[in-house]
Amino acid sequence: MSLRKILEALAEFDSSLLANTLDSIDPTPTHEIYMSGDIHSLTPSLGPTVGVASTCKLDTSTPGQKADVDLYWRQLEAMEAMTDPIVWVVEPVGDRPDHECIMGDGMAHTFYSVGCLGVVTSGRVRDLEGMHPIPFAAYARGTCVHHTAMRYVEIDTPVQVGGITVSSGDIIHASNEGVIKIPTASAELLLQWTPKMRGFEHDAHEVLQTNISVADKRERVLDLFRKYGLNDVLDNNHAYYTKSSRSETADLEG
Repeated sequence: MSLRKILEALAEFDSSLLANTLDSIDPTPTHEIYMSGDIHSLTPSLGPTVGVASTCKLDTSTPGQKADVDLYWRQLEAMEAMTDPIVWVVEPVGDRPDHECIMGDGMAHTFYSVGCLGVVTSGRVRDLEGMHPIPFAAYARGTCVHHTAMRYVEIDTPVQVGGITVSSGDIIHASNEGVIKIPTASAELLLQWTPKMRGFEHDAHEVLQTNISVADKRERVLDLFRKYGLNDVLDNNHAYYTKSSRSETADLEG
């Protein structure tokens, strides 16, 4: 399956469900997968945003600096040559973090014209009303009304955003729930297992709200692991489900 088709298929799932599944099929430590909660959707009506990361370090807050936008145009040219949907992932590096305004609707129009669907940043953005009709998605700490002269420091190098490292080429999935990084090597496998996880979660929630004992709930959830073929891949990360409470009792008594 082509990367574009994988990205389109991933957009059918919410980020939380993908994170749950990814946690169980990929060796990447969990804390390296998801961004902190302060990186949130500012354009929730646009739905999930999925694309290949294109990274940038940008200073929009340091007083008295001269504008340097050469790397901006170089990155746009690189995006123009790409064939897959893109997410611009920006680490602000200025002297005043709370004053970092990474972009507005003018830049959003430009980025969208070269295949970029949205921005993910630990800075802020402005002109949200102008982004919606483009449509261009924004995931950030919030809004900021203005910026100092913009200085593009680095492009296509690893960046720190939301407490994780993102490199150009990583798959980004962002939604109303937050932002995750999907290792490219596991993306197609993720598509295979996520529907099973969704089915398991639906049935497990039905069990967990029933008026039966906690021990019986745990046994039934364990049966659902087996039903959906999840017992092997999930055992390490979900031991609180996958070991039978009755077996534990037998172990203690034996």
